[in-house]
Amino acid sequence: MVKAFLGMGLLGSNFVTAMLEKGDKVRVWNRSPEKAAALEPLGAEVFATPARAVQGAAFVHITLKDDQSVDEVLAAAETGLQPGTVIIDHTTTTKEGAIARTAAWKEKGFTYIHAPVFMGPANAREGSGYMLVSGNRAAVEKVSPLLEKMTGQLVDLGPEEGKAAAMKLIGNCFLVAFTAGLRDTFALAGALGQNTRDVGNLFEIWNPAQMLPARIRRMSGGDYSKPSWELAMARKDTQIFIDTVQQQGGHLAIMPAIAALMDEWIAKGLGGNDWNVIAKDVVR
Repeated sequence: MVKAFLGMGLLGSNFVTAMLEKGDKVRVWNRSPEKAAALEPLGAEVFATPARAVQGAAFVHITLKDDQSVDEVLAAAETGLQPGTVIIDHTTTTKEGAIARTAAWKEKGFTYIHAPVFMGPANAREGSGYMLVSGNRAAVEKVSPLLEKMTGQLVDLGPEEGKAAAMKLIGNCFLVAFTAGLRDTFALAGALGQNTRDVGNLFEIWNPAQMLPARIRRMSGGDYSKPSWELAMARKDTQIFIDTVQQQGGHLAIMPAIAALMDEWIAKGLGGNDWNVIAKDVVR
């Protein structure tokens, strides 16, 4: 079975390397030819255009930048696709884009599956991490054995078109917020004379990540009248964070925005409520 892979960035090149090591025949293309050429010594067949790369391939994988690049590359590849080819897109895109491509390629006689990942280059190489998929049941069942070999866990999110795209964006949003929060935490630690090793040691003993499921339940429960931490008290601490760092000549990136959000809810008369009330208007 011949596979094609379009997009030889860090993720795509490591996926291809893993496929080649398993004995797969893989045809590759990349906008920057040298990245594709680097895989030729490993056994990849390198082509100058997407259309030539996908010729004879039963499955075409894509790892690109965004909706626009996916649409452009697939349009360039279309003349080389054989009837019945399955297109598997691992790119992080919009939900609307994934839904539109699923419908558009179905009309052309091809199967488009969106399978974004929570994987880095090392995960792609070793087949670990998480890959998401959703959509038509028959199509998902067809590609699942193939996808399971590429990742540590294939997460099937059901029949809803675009759900895999939505959940990938939600996950990435959390990662961005999480990392930005750590940035502010490190800034506060520095202002207080502590280093990042001290922060790491604290979180190894007191692991706040373990609180995440309970936190989600608390935030989405709808009853904030019995506080474990009053919003007004959380706001007081937040101001201490901000002031401490400013006094040392630094700045916090996201705490001022959080403080402003807290002020909005305090102005509504909810300062005595549990501080999770700041999510009241967005939980479903």
